[in-house]
Amino acid sequence: MANKPHLNLVIIGHVDHGKSTLVGRILLETGQFPAHMVEKFKEEAKAKGKESFALAWIFDNLKEERERGVTIDVAHKRFDTDKFYVTIIDAPGHRDFVKNMITGTSQADAAILVVAAQHGVMAQTKEHMFLARTLGVKQMIIAINQIDATTPPYNKARYEEVKSDVVKLAKSVGYRDEQLQIVPCSAFVGDNTAKNKGKIDWWTGDTVLQAIDKFKEPEKPTNLPLRWPIQDVYTIKGVGTVPVGKIETGIMKPGMQLIFKPSMKPGGAVGECKTIEMHHEQLSQALPGDNVGVNIRGIAKNEIRRGDVAGPTTNPPTVAKSFTAQIMVLNHPSVITKGYTPVFHCYTAQVACRFDEILKKLDPRTGQVKEENPDFIKTGDAAVVKVIPTRPMVIEPSKKIPQLGRFAIRDMGQTVAAGVCLEVEEAK
Repeated sequence: MANKPHLNLVIIGHVDHGKSTLVGRILLETGQFPAHMVEKFKEEAKAKGKESFALAWIFDNLKEERERGVTIDVAHKRFDTDKFYVTIIDAPGHRDFVKNMITGTSQADAAILVVAAQHGVMAQTKEHMFLARTLGVKQMIIAINQIDATTPPYNKARYEEVKSDVVKLAKSVGYRDEQLQIVPCSAFVGDNTAKNKGKIDWWTGDTVLQAIDKFKEPEKPTNLPLRWPIQDVYTIKGVGTVPVGKIETGIMKPGMQLIFKPSMKPGGAVGECKTIEMHHEQLSQALPGDNVGVNIRGIAKNEIRRGDVAGPTTNPPTVAKSFTAQIMVLNHPSVITKGYTPVFHCYTAQVACRFDEILKKLDPRTGQVKEENPDFIKTGDAAVVKVIPTRPMVIEPSKKIPQLGRFAIRDMGQTVAAGVCLEVEEAK
């Protein structure tokens, strides 16, 4: 595992287009499930009259999900291809479960957008495509699934038709040809998912699994300044203050002077990185993706907390007085007007932020401006907004440090929107 590059892969697409079945099939074909378990699932599914869900059930092992036959939470599963060690983030298609999808999509290196051949592009296909683009997913496989269910079955003309619709959609939100791979498959039957083309005999391209290996290896953003969001802070006897978290960008080395912002200390808490540990081993340096515990000299435990971000004293994290952001409203029961104050979830921070101005309404399929200074925005709208955090928070423009510029917006126990930071007005 350790010697292969790691890929975070999110599976998105309209509800009932076969996402969970595709995931189940991939896990099965890459040897993640013993055959006897699959038989057990099949029998259970048959007994409930839901035979076609057997593969999806591999993934949805929550009892409630089985009863309802829908995917609720983001499940994380791992598998290996020839090239990658992959973590799959299965993103639910149901509207009320979109929150999980965002937390999933915002950390994805690549996506598989599943589109059912007989249904083609639908409302959520469009939303998910725009969302993946908004959240910075740069490479995508479009899996045209359920090709066995076209009329007649395995109909090449229907595949071409859906392909042209999806490619048009992808281009309208800003994807380029070289960022896309389009592959027909039947996850339920197993045709063209892993090795076997099955009855898709007209197809000469890759299977879904082979297409995954054509993804570019995610770059480790070591050229960006160090940004280390804090997950937890411990005090360890005989050691001192030990913050823990995943390095998002840059490189950390012992001896560095770090500043934690916003921190409980006015202006930020400054300390020296003494030692870095990952999985109980000391490191000579830590890179993006490393989840580390660091012994910091000169900072008391009560001066820093979850949601603070550490960076070099020479290039400290940006604390926002206000920021402008591009957002997509995914699921709000009424309308959003200025003054609305939901909670922004950004890396490990959760901060209530107020909508100060709604600057523009955009077309969610093209990103073009539809209206300047609208009075309100609602579900399905994309917009540019000015936001004021109710307490200090670090956020970076996504053009500079994308890893700290993406967020989900939650309210009333659900995710109402997702977006990226465009510009920051720094707090002095």
